Amino acid sequence: MLEPRTELEPTMKPFSEPIYVTRAFMPPFEEYQELMRGVWERGYVTNNGPLLKQFEAELAERFGLDGTIFMVNGTIALHLAIRALELKGEVITTGFSHPVTTTSIMWEGCTPVFVDVDPGTFCIDPALIEARITPRTTGIVATHVYGIPCDVDAIADIAKRHGLKVLYDGAHAFGTRLQGRSILNFGDVSTTSYHATKIFHTVEGGSMHARDPELHKRLVLLRTMGQFGEEFFIPGMNAKNSEMHAAMGVANLKYYDEIMAARKHQWQLYFKLLKDSPLQLAHVPEGIEYNHSYFPVVFRSEEELERKRKFLNDLNVFPRRYFRPACTQLPYVKQAGTCPISERLANSVMCLPMYHGLEDASIERIADMLKEGL
Repeated sequence: MLEPRTELEPTMKPFSEPIYVTRAFMPPFEEYQELMRGVWERGYVTNNGPLLKQFEAELAERFGLDGTIFMVNGTIALHLAIRALELKGEVITTGFSHPVTTTSIMWEGCTPVFVDVDPGTFCIDPALIEARITPRTTGIVATHVYGIPCDVDAIADIAKRHGLKVLYDGAHAFGTRLQGRSILNFGDVSTTSYHATKIFHTVEGGSMHARDPELHKRLVLLRTMGQFGEEFFIPGMNAKNSEMHAAMGVANLKYYDEIMAARKHQWQLYFKLLKDSPLQLAHVPEGIEYNHSYFPVVFRSEEELERKRKFLNDLNVFPRRYFRPACTQLPYVKQAGTCPISERLANSVMCLPMYHGLEDASIERIADMLKEGL
């Protein structure tokens, strides 16, 4: 329990300005302004303009990404990927992810079948998948939680044996590499998010990636209302993104290495400061080039978490419970008890502040605040 204090140590005094869980990296205004000047001169602001095509090409070339399709956000990317894969009936998915992973499956007329997660990586546990497969199962939708990769080899083996499609929700995974390849190149389709809260952002945005050329064409059509030229071929939706958002992506790519190096340093500093504390830290398997997108800590109970969160909030620090509730505990799902590890994590995990420009001294103070009274 936290002991009352009459005089706080320097590390326990409130920050003068709030420290939020994240803050968007912003490129130099002049560089973004110059890109906008070109948009104004061309008068071409959407409908797959030149900056959007440039951004897609730079992503593909720099990161070796297959079938890059930039679009309005990561949520719609999941919807269209499920539709493109023609998933029906039951879809195996994780008990621990953002609710969007589950609702995308439901919105596309499928039934989510939940599988629990590995307690160290927080990703779906492949050893539990086959017991949940039925004759109605058509696919697997798994999440690279906090940017930590799923066991893609084990999942691919299961999918091959049972004739299932694999879709990866990589909303947190941009920049993570496995076996020398971008994690977004695994599965039949992978999606990611470039929302402003992510380590790399376009303010709003997301992308889909598919290796199969025919599947790629179908995804492009779905993004553009099923339209090519003046003809309409399939029922799609308007999921295109704008030149303004593509410009932010182009501008931020210039600083990608700097962003990633700073985030890795912050993650490693937190790890050094907290590895011997009673908190459980995420396990990042060896051989992975991790993007260090989040720093989650797991408390011994929800009561301990809430007590500590209030303590930090009072000191002007605002971490986030991410994800909560577990997907099995969503009010429109109501399958509580199906995934006990996911539910325990959802009730006891909290992500600490990390963003470009957050100083080492601030991280050291936050770690001291966090350990106080544990």
